[in-house]
Amino acid sequence: MKLGWLAAPPAAPRKSKEAIEASYPRLRVQVFFGIFIGYAGFYLIRNNVSLIAPLLLDDTGIDKVGVGIIANAVLFAYGLSKFFSAMISDQANARYFMPLGLALSAVMNLLIANVSYLSASVGIFATAMFINGWFQGMGWPPCGRVLVHWYSTNERGSITSLWNTAHNVGGAALPALVGVGLAQFPDQWQVAFWLPAVVALLVALIGFLLVRDTPESQGLPPIEEYRQDPAKVEAADDGLTTSQRVFRHVLTNKTIVMLAIANVFVYALRYGVLNWVTVFLAEKHGAEISKGLVGFAAFELAGIVGTIACGVLSDKVFKGYRSGAGMLFMLAAGLSIGVYWLLPVGTPMWLLIFFVALIGGTIYGPVMLIGLQAIDLSPHNVAGTAAGFTGLFGYLLGATLASTGVGVLVQHFGWNVTFMVFIAFAVLTVVLFALIGRQERALMQRVRASKS
Repeated sequence: MKLGWLAAPPAAPRKSKEAIEASYPRLRVQVFFGIFIGYAGFYLIRNNVSLIAPLLLDDTGIDKVGVGIIANAVLFAYGLSKFFSAMISDQANARYFMPLGLALSAVMNLLIANVSYLSASVGIFATAMFINGWFQGMGWPPCGRVLVHWYSTNERGSITSLWNTAHNVGGAALPALVGVGLAQFPDQWQVAFWLPAVVALLVALIGFLLVRDTPESQGLPPIEEYRQDPAKVEAADDGLTTSQRVFRHVLTNKTIVMLAIANVFVYALRYGVLNWVTVFLAEKHGAEISKGLVGFAAFELAGIVGTIACGVLSDKVFKGYRSGAGMLFMLAAGLSIGVYWLLPVGTPMWLLIFFVALIGGTIYGPVMLIGLQAIDLSPHNVAGTAAGFTGLFGYLLGATLASTGVGVLVQHFGWNVTFMVFIAFAVLTVVLFALIGRQERALMQRVRASKS
């Protein structure tokens, strides 16, 4: 695959030992901040439709199913793009690839806000959001590439969980920006697109300035050599073509396939609660949109604490056994969703928002873990593709269930049936983590044996 100027840079001449010791720690911090800030920027311009759903319902004549279709379009495209972009990203320069995707997504958001034709009907609006979602898919794969090349196995749980909170930082900043925009331009839903897009363009520039592709491209040794920490799975240096390698190590790898199926249920829960928080609180509890915005932000902010806690637990308590942490957090998420559903009308708003936050704090751990496990349990040179494959399932099926699926369920069967489905998804995810954990333990034992 010829990528031209986007291609990953070749290895630079190895630096002296003194230069390595001086620059390696600094560059690790620098690239981390680059992918953290950069990925947060993607979340400023991804879930805008869901955030202003009540305004669309009131002002445009679009019904719940229409809102679900539009919101689902960006997530559906994201899932496709995440997989195909990952295959490119495994061979591309992360420094160029991530900022390019963010900038293109920002431009698409500006067009949606300023070209009225793009929001003239459900079909056209959904098409525009599909294009936006395709550019969004260029964010995770290069970040995953940076993480796997700059951080080794026994620290990757904590580091990835910390990076993964970029979801929440960007997601929490979005309602703040939209709130400011709506205060200045009341009831003009377009502000939810153009204001975050302007900020995202600035973030893309920052990402470009900070990110570097791999240690080898900077004249440094591979991270496994630098930290003397072997990978769970060695790089696939087998003479296969890219497509053959993907088929062998991703598409027919039963562990990666189970992770992908688990991701369907995790993403259905994540977006099933988040995308409909403003509508659920308004319809069942009579909350104004401002309360829904608070709930949206609380979900994302609590995810920061939950994600970090999950990653640290997977490293320090479960000793790299990610599936154990996943089962624990999914059980907590299922219980939180059940209480949120069953709280009666008249419940104080602070308590409702507390349980929204609790769901966010528990669901984002498994969101992070599945991507981390895909990286951990696949060769480095297909790690991005493996993570993209789990994302493909999560967004194509999980996001469809959460957006269009929930819209149909609520409109035709009500909230009670919808939440029963959510609880079933949580149980199925726990079962899948248990099955994945068996293979994970076998690989961990092999690594321990190789060290002894």
